Amino acid sequence: MFSTVLIANRGEIACRIIRTCRRLGIRTVAVFSEADREALHVRLADTAVQIGPAAARDSYLRADRIVEAAVATGAQAIHPGYGFLSERLDLIAACEANGIAFIGPSAAAIDAMGDKIRSKAIAREAGVPGVPGYDGADQAPGTLRREALRIGLPVMVKASAGGGGKGIRKVEHEAELEGAIQAAAREAQAAFGDGRLLIEKFVTRPRHVEVQVAGDRHGDIVHLFERDCSVQRANQKLIEEAPAPHLRDETRAALHGHALRLARAIGYDNLGTVEFLVDAATQDVFFLEMNTRLQVEHPVTEAITGLDLVEWQLRITAGEPLPLKQDAITRSGHAIEARLTAERADEDFRPDTGRIALWQAPEGLRVDSGVEAGSVVSTHYDSLLAKVIAHAPDRGAAVRRLAEGLDRMVVLGPGTIRPFLIDALLQPTFAEGASTTLFLKESWPGGWQPVPQENDELRAVAAALWLASGETSPGAAGPWQSLGGFRLLAAAGRPATAHLLVGGRQGAARLRVETHDGFLRVRGSEARHDIAMRRGGGTAWAVSSGGVTAAAHAIRDADGLLLRYRGFEGRIGIALAVEAQAAARSAGSENGGSLRAPMPGSVAAIHVVEGEEVEAGQVLLVLESMKLFIELKSPAGGRVARVAAKAGATVAAGETLVVFGEQAGS
Repeated sequence: MFSTVLIANRGEIACRIIRTCRRLGIRTVAVFSEADREALHVRLADTAVQIGPAAARDSYLRADRIVEAAVATGAQAIHPGYGFLSERLDLIAACEANGIAFIGPSAAAIDAMGDKIRSKAIAREAGVPGVPGYDGADQAPGTLRREALRIGLPVMVKASAGGGGKGIRKVEHEAELEGAIQAAAREAQAAFGDGRLLIEKFVTRPRHVEVQVAGDRHGDIVHLFERDCSVQRANQKLIEEAPAPHLRDETRAALHGHALRLARAIGYDNLGTVEFLVDAATQDVFFLEMNTRLQVEHPVTEAITGLDLVEWQLRITAGEPLPLKQDAITRSGHAIEARLTAERADEDFRPDTGRIALWQAPEGLRVDSGVEAGSVVSTHYDSLLAKVIAHAPDRGAAVRRLAEGLDRMVVLGPGTIRPFLIDALLQPTFAEGASTTLFLKESWPGGWQPVPQENDELRAVAAALWLASGETSPGAAGPWQSLGGFRLLAAAGRPATAHLLVGGRQGAARLRVETHDGFLRVRGSEARHDIAMRRGGGTAWAVSSGGVTAAAHAIRDADGLLLRYRGFEGRIGIALAVEAQAAARSAGSENGGSLRAPMPGSVAAIHVVEGEEVEAGQVLLVLESMKLFIELKSPAGGRVARVAAKAGATVAAGETLVVFGEQAGS
């Protein structure tokens, strides 16, 4: 066995590999980019080496720098994880040139399966059925179009060299064919340096089912059962489970048999996954591709078999035989994994970034994570934060355990798809085990949206928690015991009062908050809410509103309040109304010849043009600051000589936004 292993990856998979190596007594070396200097995997490893700037092409995709780091630290082997260089032949060649073991299959196996056209030909020769289609050498657009029509629409146009959902187009109508072929070829060339395409018949109601295989360097090959990965968006998996539900015994046996035949045909010698489409109606099985690496979803296989697949990889690469023969590999129960990503599912899965202020993983579930409180989620890498895995005696119990665990999980900072995942798990189609790759489209035709919140109540609770979080200490029993500072705002003998601007999707609302004996009364333009709070440990609160008590987590910062409360998880902009209004009023008071930004923010709108005559008090710009929209008005009448700001631009406090010429009446 190796004494030192370098991990050529980052995030949750690097942390997961470190965990196995530590259990086996193997020293680990992490590599990191400038952006990952403070990352969790860097702290967990025994040694860490910086390999380049933030951009992956200059760091994690540089095989030469990774091998140099391995040589410098005495690493005997390199584990590539998944993604990045995990299926790149240049890393294997560099390892071989320097006498370093590559923890993965042989270069020949990776080469055979890395090209989809070639892999389908090998599968056919091995007797593994594929989806009807075209994968010929003639790549002329006219030929591809003719073959697509011969196969019959709908079809999938797919990159031969690709993966990760790139270079793929579904075509349902003949008029779309030419554009889809051109777009897929361009995307494939840009992503993989190979613009070749193949055409496949689109299976109307497909399930995505894959088989985990393992082979050693002594000729033995086994399967470790199958996984269902049908819940996807844009060909990216979101929820995976093992075993696949509702397969006939003969279908399951066919999947395992096909996977083993293909693996034997290429002399496979490490962990890998053979992927199939299964027609949901007929349960016909069609080969898709083989991933010659560890899969993101490998924990569900580990859960049902009780095996450590990273340990298997290490032992196979060290020349040991497979730890178990086929008849000794058994499974127990059911496991489901949800991928937690930093994305806004309610905004078509828009990636989100920022610093994680609170990370609270659920107890009782396996959580493979590459982040913690304080970690920064950047735009440079994949949005995957963690994988949450539930294992139970049966599928129904696993679904319930995972949904309940995700409900207890708290992540404040960047938005995550946690609420969506809970909703997906509880959908009848998923609960029944009947999901296909059309699950998202059919469940939410217009895109997923969270359950609407009581906007007035949410704002009222946020206002109360903002005041309380800024004034209390962890040992305080409640805000009403420690809001003395606000009594300066009230006349003697009357309740203390604060006026707040609280943001929301429809703009900011002005709220009046009064402190009473045992509760806070929050008044808006119409509604009134009486809110009582009791502080727990750290960021936790018990909030009573409208006769209902619910848990909340709140963190006050410069932009307002990070809040988790009754299904809402995100940021709400809050500021003292007197401060926000005073800042807006004073924006041009110091210099009548210009309007300046009263605070840092971004220019949300510009309502004037150069040369325009304006009146005193006229709204010239709207500044977004702390998630609030603040109208900036002209300090006097006059002519606009220059608009120095641009819509969407970020501005600093004191920065000139508008310059005036002669004032009216001068």
